[in-house]
Parts: sequence; structure tokens; C-alpha cells
Amino acid sequence: MKENVKPILSVAGSDSVGGAGIQADIKTVSALGHYAMTIVTAVTAQNTLGVRLCEAVSPEMMKAQLEAVFEDIPPESVKIGMVGNGQNVSIIADMLISYNAKNIVCDPVLSATSGDRLTGDEGKKALTERIFPIADIITPNIPEAERLCNMQIKNISDMERAAERLSAITSGAVLIKGGHMCGEAAEAANAVDILLYEGEFYRFTSPRINNPNTHGTGCTLSSAIACGLAEGKDIPEAVRYAKEYIAKVIGNNFDIGHGRGSMWHFD
Repeated sequence: MKENVKPILSVAGSDSVGGAGIQADIKTVSALGHYAMTIVTAVTAQNTLGVRLCEAVSPEMMKAQLEAVFEDIPPESVKIGMVGNGQNVSIIADMLISYNAKNIVCDPVLSATSGDRLTGDEGKKALTERIFPIADIITPNIPEAERLCNMQIKNISDMERAAERLSAITSGAVLIKGGHMCGEAAEAANAVDILLYEGEFYRFTSPRINNPNTHGTGCTLSSAIACGLAEGKDIPEAVRYAKEYIAKVIGNNFDIGHGRGSMWHFD
């Protein structure tokens, strides 16, 4: 393998139009100079307008994919996105523990950018009970954090309270992404993400970019964090690195599709 190229594993669903999920992860990892590997958790029929159908892969296929990867090319980091169902979440958790996986980034994909729900209550419960405790960092956006914490998030103080609640069920860091902020706080020129890491809060402030085409931003950011961790960055450094990358990607102003369009991941 080329020097400094790290194998990065994406465990996520497939997106038909290539803007999110596995496809966004592959693009991100490749753009950042690393080697992308994939475990497909579910197949979706979706586009930039919404999700039409979603089917989880069988437990046998889930287990076989994980074995095939870890027995040949152990990843330097693992990004987990859409998980499918509770049974497959348990398989993912058991296998990651068995293979002593490192640098686990969990992006708890509960809904698509369109708002369509991708993970039901069973999957959410399994995610919080089996994946969160072994993750090095979890990266919910505001709607996901609201659903996970059963609370409304209207401002930065609420984001910090949500991060504290989630830190009770994960041994790793918590990043609450503020791009979905509603109300008066959303009118600010800057978007703020809140990271809770080892008991300390970090704020990551970036200008809001006037681009409605943000299909796959969460997948892209979490994959970039996984790349940063594989490179040896600590968690705050990896988040900062990923934030700089996602700002560039959104700022490319790529326009494709009839809904919330996908992004261009390359220079």
C-alpha cells in the first residue's frame, strides 16, 4: 500500500443517486487520499427528493462482509452510518469488538436529508445500547439529537445539554452538528457545532454557506473525521479537519438533482 494511505471502512447504506451513504463515504475517503472499504447495511431506492424503499441486508450477509474485510485488510478507522435494523446492529457491534476495531465514528443516521425515516425505534435502541458504548465519537445532527435525547434543541445551551445526556451512554466524544438549527439562532451568520470531549466543550464556528444542495453532508463529515483519526489526529483535530473539508465541499456549489442536491467531493 502507498505510504500514508490508510484503509478506512464505511458501514452504511447504499444511496441510489450517490450523494449520501456508502457512495458519499467512498468519495470522501478517496478525496482525502485514503483507501475506502465498505459494508453495505441496507439498499435504498432514493434520490434528492426522498426515499422510496429501504431494505436491510440479511444477517448472514452482514456477518460475511465484516469477516471478509477484517480478515484481509483491517481498517485504521471505521465509520458507521445507517445501520438498518436491530439484529444487524448487534452483529456489527459483536464483530467490531471481536476484531478489536479502532477509531470508531458513529453517525447515527435516523433520517435522510429529505426527512424520510431510515432507522426505526428498534434500530435506534440497538444503536444506543450496542454501538454508542464502543464508539470513539458520535456525530448526531440536531433532529437526530432531539430524537435520541427526547428534547427540543433551540440554542447552543440546548446543544450542550444534549451532548451531556448522550455522553452518559457513550464512552467517546459527542459532536452535535448545528446546521439544522431552527428559529432565531439559525439567523446568525455562522453555524456552530458543539463537541464534548473528555469533559470539555469545544465550539466549531463556520460561516453559513448559501447552498441548498447538502444531500450527504453528515455522511461526508463523519467519513472525514474517520480519515483524520486514522492519520493520528486527536478528536478535536479530526473534527476541525473534517469541518474544513465539508465547508469546501459545500462551497463547491455543485448543482445536480431536483431536490436537496448532492455535493462535489473533489477539487
